[in-house]
Amino acid sequence: MGKGKEWQPEWRKFQDRITGISTLQLTSYTGHSHHFYFTENGWYDEGRKLLFCSDRNNKTDLFSICIETGVITQLTDHDKTYEGLSPCLHPDETRVYFRKDQQIIELDLNTLKEKVIYEELSSWLGGNLNCTADGKYLITCKREDLSDKVYTDLGNGYIGHRALMEARPKSQIIKISLETNEVTVVYREDNFITHINTSPTKKELITFCHEGPWNLVDHRIWVLNIESLDVWKIRQRKEEDEMIGHEYWYQDGETIGYHGFRQDRTGFFGKIKYDHTEEEEVEFNFVNWHAFSNDFSKIVVDGRAPLKNIIIWYKNEDGFSKPKVLCEHRCSFHVQKVHAHPRFTPDGKKLLYTSDRNGYANLYLVDVPDDANELPDYV
Repeated sequence: MGKGKEWQPEWRKFQDRITGISTLQLTSYTGHSHHFYFTENGWYDEGRKLLFCSDRNNKTDLFSICIETGVITQLTDHDKTYEGLSPCLHPDETRVYFRKDQQIIELDLNTLKEKVIYEELSSWLGGNLNCTADGKYLITCKREDLSDKVYTDLGNGYIGHRALMEARPKSQIIKISLETNEVTVVYREDNFITHINTSPTKKELITFCHEGPWNLVDHRIWVLNIESLDVWKIRQRKEEDEMIGHEYWYQDGETIGYHGFRQDRTGFFGKIKYDHTEEEEVEFNFVNWHAFSNDFSKIVVDGRAPLKNIIIWYKNEDGFSKPKVLCEHRCSFHVQKVHAHPRFTPDGKKLLYTSDRNGYANLYLVDVPDDANELPDYV
C-alpha cells in the first residue's frame, strides 16, 4: 500500500449513447477521481501517461495512468483528504508540483522523491500553481485569510464568492525559483486574485483574474509581465452586465481563450492575443459552463443541467460549423471535483473530461472525429 503501488486497470470501453463515439472510461473507483484543472496539462512521457488526483482509502493522492496498459500507479501517500492539490506539471515532464496545506511540494516522477520548495508561515491562503515556460520558476498567488469575517466554501458551490470579492483581501502573486527556492513578490493588490496561468511559450507572461461573480467584478482577465512588472487588462467588458471568464492560453502561448455571456445572456466563446490583437468571438444560444481549445480550429464547451452534453465547433473555410454534440457527459458539477473540465489532448485527437455520471467522479477519454459531419447537430 502507498507510494509506488500499482492498481490494476479499471477502464472500460463503450460507445457514446448519443453519438456512437468511442469512449474509454479510465478510472472506476468508489471515490472521486479527476484530472487536473482544465487549464493544466497532465500528459507526460510522450503522451503515454496521464496524471490525475483520486480520493482512495479516505485520502487524496496523485496518481498516474498508463494509457497503453491501463495500469494506475500511486505517486504520493497522504494521510487525509484534500479539497484540491492544485497540481501542475513542469515543462520537462519529469516533475510535478502540488500544494498540501501550507506547503508546495516537488515530486520527481521517476524516483517519487518529494521535496518541499515553499512553506507559507503566515495564515495567508495559497492559490493554484503554474510553471513558467522556461521551467525556471513556479508562479502562484496567495491572499489573506478573512474567514473570521467572511464565511466561504468556494470548492463546494462558490459559497461566499461575492462577499469575498467585496471584502477585497490583500493578495500577492509570487514567483519561486526552482533552482534556489528564492521567493519574489511580483505583484500585490487589495483584490481577490486567483486563476494564475503561465504562457506555455513566453516565459515572462502570465494571466490572472480578479475573482468574483463575472457580471459584478471590476474586470476579470489581466496580463502580467513578471520581468518588467507591467500589468494590463485583456478583453474589457463591452456592455453593462457582460460576463467573461474561464480564460486559458492556446498552445501558441500568445492567444488567450475565454467564454462568456452578453447582457441578454447570449453565449459566446472567443480569443484574443496578449497584445489586444486578433480578437474574434462566436455566439451561440445556450448556456454553457467551461470552454477549451488548443487553438481556434476546434472549440468545446460543457454545461450543467439541462445541458448534459459536450458541444464542439469545427472551424472551416466559411467560419465555424453548427454546434455539434461530441458526447454525453451527465456531470453534476455539484462540487469542484466533479466539474467536467473538458480538455483536448495535445494533438487534439481526443478529449479528456471528468464525470460523476455513475455517482463518483471518474475520467473519460473520447475520440474526436476529424470531420464535423460525423457528429449530430446540437438542437
